[in-house]
Amino acid sequence: MKPIFSKQQLENINTFRYNIRGVINHIMPVARILVSLAAMGSIVYYYGFPQSSDTALVALGIIRFSFYFYIFKYLLYLFLAQHPRQYIRENRIESIIIFGLIFFGLLYLLFGHQLMRNISETYYLSYVLPYLLLFVQLYFLVIVTIEIGQASPIIAKLDLGPAALLILSFLVLILAGTGLLMMPQMTVNHHIHFVDALFTSASASCVTGLIVVDTATYFTFKGQMIIMFLIQLGGINIISFATFFTTFYFRSTGVRYQSLVKDFLSTDKFSDTRSILRQVVFLSVFMELTGSILIFFLWGNHYDFGTNRDKIFSSVFHAISSFNNAGFSLFTDNLYEQGVRNAYGLQLVIAVLVITGGLGFIALQDIQKKLTFRKKKNIPHHALQVNTRLVLWVSGILLFIGTVVFYVLEKDTLLKEQSFGHAIITSFFQSVTARTAGFNTVDFGHIGLPMLTIFMCLMYVGASPGSTGGGIKTTTFAVLIKSAIDTLRGKKNVEFFRRTISFNNINKAYSLVLFSISLIFLSTFLLSIFEPKTDFVRLLFEEISAFATVGLSTGITAGLSVTGKIIIIVSMLVGRVGPLTLALALSKKAMYTRYRYGRTNVMIG
Repeated sequence: MKPIFSKQQLENINTFRYNIRGVINHIMPVARILVSLAAMGSIVYYYGFPQSSDTALVALGIIRFSFYFYIFKYLLYLFLAQHPRQYIRENRIESIIIFGLIFFGLLYLLFGHQLMRNISETYYLSYVLPYLLLFVQLYFLVIVTIEIGQASPIIAKLDLGPAALLILSFLVLILAGTGLLMMPQMTVNHHIHFVDALFTSASASCVTGLIVVDTATYFTFKGQMIIMFLIQLGGINIISFATFFTTFYFRSTGVRYQSLVKDFLSTDKFSDTRSILRQVVFLSVFMELTGSILIFFLWGNHYDFGTNRDKIFSSVFHAISSFNNAGFSLFTDNLYEQGVRNAYGLQLVIAVLVITGGLGFIALQDIQKKLTFRKKKNIPHHALQVNTRLVLWVSGILLFIGTVVFYVLEKDTLLKEQSFGHAIITSFFQSVTARTAGFNTVDFGHIGLPMLTIFMCLMYVGASPGSTGGGIKTTTFAVLIKSAIDTLRGKKNVEFFRRTISFNNINKAYSLVLFSISLIFLSTFLLSIFEPKTDFVRLLFEEISAFATVGLSTGITAGLSVTGKIIIIVSMLVGRVGPLTLALALSKKAMYTRYRYGRTNVMIG
């Protein structure tokens, strides 16, 4: 069979590709960013503001042009690639999306509106069509995210450390969410005060769950979607998503990115950040998808959603909110909503999602390795890391104590109308959510002072390192308790499971507690000044809930003044990024530390 091109023609094609590759590599990155921003701006304008026929045509025209640009860009790079098949494999997700767009585009060009009319007249397809369009739009957002992710190494040129970059990422996410929530189509009344939008965005991005307006009735479906995306991006961190897409396509990242992900995930293994990050993303998607399916069927007849779309969206929303320990709900009374408060199977699923998200991704990966190794023969036994065992023990003890104490203190009040089994489930659920999530199946306005005190302690400890939850973390709490006991016993080392904890870790634990207590004290003091009519215990409870990114409240959040809301916003942000991270970002590192003065003693106690 005669080849399509001669040898000379192939050489000319390769020479042409080589000559224009340099020009394309200089022009295309800028064009990609501009088109991506224009496309995102058009989507935001199209969905966020009222449309006339002319403005809708312009917005859709820009979106359509971006489709053509992405297809052209992909085919151009495919043409310039020395090994086209390898390029397709390395960019498999983008390849699937682009080929899908080409396929649907050809169908539309060949059959036009008649095809769409026939589809819309088919009963089953007309029922599925809205979800299909939503799926295509999500695909489009994936393309734009890929483009931004590929351009994200530009951030590495900023002269900022990992701690400052982490704080900056949350600030950008919060401000972007504020702008989106302020668009007219996001709220029922087409208006929201800037501080309320900022508070809601900060609460969602910092996966806290405190609200100043009712999520169920104040926001439209689009607004609730924005809140859900903020929870998702804030739970794993938007920088992690950008790094995930970058590593997915380039197979490598800069030292700055790996250091940032290493600090965010609280892992000591610098070289494994790329693989760990992928597992984090895939684990999150798997848990949230599984939770959505279980929640969908466990709603049962407890609540009337009206349409299946609302039921599906509510299931996905609560699964994402649960796994990310956010505590946001689409019910006015949270999970205390009439009908939902008695769905005990649903509560157990949400509790499992909360616990899983609060254990920490490194601990979950370690547990997964142990389970995998146990199933395989002729492979050495995989022992859980000290960190994982500590997380499991402390989490289990705190959950047990919280469940027992809640049942004992509230059995004659909040639990008096429930059977013993249901009362235990309610107590367990509140013990789970009090540490990290902020869901409630009881009326917190009627909880007694002793139980509020216990809840404040549980909230302050919080979840585990590298998780979606807040607080000082379970390992920090364990190190502090063990260090205090060993000091009183005269031991020179702090040990767990026949391993000695380094003094560097102990010093970090004490520093974290000192910074956190100082922040809580200062914030509560300021709140008592600007909220003089509110009980001090309620202010303290609110502040600890904000710092620990829990989201439980005694009902005072919406009534806070503008200054009070700003104080809570700052507490949520500091609690999410961590007091030590903030201190590292603001402090100047010592240039030289390899010296030591003579020893002396000071009187303690």
